[in-house]
Amino acid sequence: MTNPDPDPNASARIDQRIAELADWRGQTLARMRQLIHEADPAVVEEWKWRGTPVWSHDGILCTGESYKKVVKLTFAKGASLADPARLFNASLDGNVRRAIDIAEGEQVDAAAFKALVGEAVALNASSVKPKPAKKRSA
Repeated sequence: MTNPDPDPNASARIDQRIAELADWRGQTLARMRQLIHEADPAVVEEWKWRGTPVWSHDGILCTGESYKKVVKLTFAKGASLADPARLFNASLDGNVRRAIDIAEGEQVDAAAFKALVGEAVALNASSVKPKPAKKRSA
């Protein structure tokens, strides 16, 4: 299954959010965005819920939110992903989501993060149900 047509304004809105932050949060969000694109060149950027950057491929992979003390990347199906590098450090009690909170000065292991994104892409792809063929009238 392919992704829906991307909103051409979503990427520009994410660019604008990064520029508005104009501090370590913008730099962190920009770096994580770059890693997401490196992990999945077919990722679709979306802008949802009154201003949340979202990266999707056959469904939501993760969101990127910025708060005063952290940049939070929430993986929609994070509880189903293996995390051998133990990147997930927030929203650990939920049954579905998991998040990575990145504080000022913290670095996320790029290879481990890209592997996590790749696993999220694979999980979404495995969850896509093919559309049934239309029945012909006889």
